[in-house]
Amino acid sequence: MKSAMRYEVEQKHRVDDAAALTAQLAARGVTIEPPLVQSDRYFAHPARDFAKTDEALRIRTTGDKSYVTYKGSKLDATTKTRRELELPLHPDDTGARQFAELLAALGFTPVAVVHKQRRKFYLPHAGQHVEGSLDEVDGLGTFVELELVADDDTVEEAKRVIRELATELELGPSIRTSYLEMLLERQPSHAN
Repeated sequence: MKSAMRYEVEQKHRVDDAAALTAQLAARGVTIEPPLVQSDRYFAHPARDFAKTDEALRIRTTGDKSYVTYKGSKLDATTKTRRELELPLHPDDTGARQFAELLAALGFTPVAVVHKQRRKFYLPHAGQHVEGSLDEVDGLGTFVELELVADDDTVEEAKRVIRELATELELGPSIRTSYLEMLLERQPSHAN
């Protein structure tokens, strides 16, 4: 029996005035959670170029919890919809050191670490419970992400809901570039 694919349907937008956005959300009755510090360590595959295939493999650590996440190629030109597989790592490996060692033994190499403070919120829209994140990313600035998890049957509806909500919130153009890509573009070796 084939299981349904799980997709992360996401739009990201730069935030120039975080206070105005938080006030707008508060006026809608939305509570923004306290910030969580997240550290995302990205790895390069030994035999294929994730930058070319538009995939990602990371270990995310938030507090004393860590997860390994694989993200597939983006599926469309407007959102960051992609297949996502996420697995929790053993609680005793709070920094995910053991899994990073396993990846190194398999030939994966570290690429970069993205540090951010993330404040989550949840916003009902069109019968969906959209997860939002207000991110302060070291070296990049402030962003808001809107996300729904979907399967093969609901992915198009999820994209529509996210687009509508972003328009309603007047978030401006969507950014499809990942935080990792943005950080790498700022490195001297990537500048032309």
